[in-house]
Amino acid sequence: MEISAAGRLEVRITAADVGKRVSVRRLSDTGVAGERFTDTVGVLTSWTDGVLLITRKSGESVRVAESDLVAGKVVPAAPARRRGPAASYEELARVAARAWPPVESERLGAWELRAAGGFTRRANSVLPLGDPGLPLDEALTAVRRWYGERGLPAYVQTATGAAGTQEQLCAELERRGWVREVTAEVWTGGLAPVADLSEGAGVVLSRQADETWLARYRRRGVSEVALRVLGGGPSVWFATVPGADADGQGVPAAIGRCVVDGRWASFAAVEVDPARRRRGLATAVMAALARRALGEGASAAWLQVETDNAGARALYAGMGFAAHHAYHHYREPGGTATDR
Repeated sequence: MEISAAGRLEVRITAADVGKRVSVRRLSDTGVAGERFTDTVGVLTSWTDGVLLITRKSGESVRVAESDLVAGKVVPAAPARRRGPAASYEELARVAARAWPPVESERLGAWELRAAGGFTRRANSVLPLGDPGLPLDEALTAVRRWYGERGLPAYVQTATGAAGTQEQLCAELERRGWVREVTAEVWTGGLAPVADLSEGAGVVLSRQADETWLARYRRRGVSEVALRVLGGGPSVWFATVPGADADGQGVPAAIGRCVVDGRWASFAAVEVDPARRRRGLATAVMAALARRALGEGASAAWLQVETDNAGARALYAGMGFAAHHAYHHYREPGGTATDR
C-alpha cells in the first residue's frame, strides 16, 4: 500500500487507471472480529458511479465501494513464473487452439469463431486474441448470429491472470449478462521430468482413437465430428493401457492423448479405471507420451485442469507443473449450456 511521508495510507489510483493492475485496501465487510481491512489485487476493469470493479487472477470480480477505499496503487504485472518453460499467454492460447481444433472456423477481425457440432466448449467458442474490428456490442451480435445459424449457443473463451489476458473483456461480458461457466487453468512444466517418472511399461501408443481407446473415454457415443476434433492437431498420439482381460481387448485400464506442436506437448483425456486408480497408471501413460514427444523435438508441456479437480491438480503438481493462467467460457444470455 502507498504510505505518505506523514505515515498515512493513501489512495493513488483514479478512474484513469482502468485496465491496469492495482492493489487496494478497503474497510472489511466480512464481520470477522479483528479484521478491519481487506486487500485485493487484480485488474481494475471499471470505476463508475462510485464503485470499482477489480478482476482477480482467478477471474472472480470484486466490487469495491469508493467510499470504503483506504489505500490503493498501480502495481506491476504479475511476476513471471520462476520455474518451468517461459511462455506468453498468446503463445499458449494459439498452441492450445491447434491441439483441440474445430471442424469449422471463421475470422471476425482478430477473433476466431470456432464450431464443431457442439462437441466441447473449447471447439465451439470464440477465441478473442485481439480486436474484432467492430464495436463490442456489434461483434457480440455477429457472434450470436454465427452460432445461432449452426444451432449452437454462443460462447467466448477468455483468460485471466497473466500478461496480455482479457480481464477487461470478462468484465464487459459480465456487464452484458453473459454467464461464466467452468473456470479451468492452463498449467505448464518441463517435458523431460515427466518422461523420467515411469518406464511406461505396458502402454500402447497409436495414431488413432480406436474403439478400444474410446471405450474408456468419458464421453460416450462419440460422433464423427468429435473424432475429427480428437484426431486433429499437428502430431497426435493416443496412449492405452490394456484392460485386465486375458486378451487385453476389454475396456482399457487407462488412456491419454498427446499433441506435439513444435517445442510444446499437450496432455489431455488422461483417464484411469476408477478401480485401478493410485497405481501409477496415469503417470505411466503421461511418461510414455512424453518420451514420444521428446523424440519429436518437444521440450515443454502444458495441460488444462479444472479448478475443482483436486486429484488431478495434486498429480500434476507432483510432476512439476504449475498454473500459468486461468481460462473461462462465457455463454450468451439465455443460451443453453453445452458439453464441456
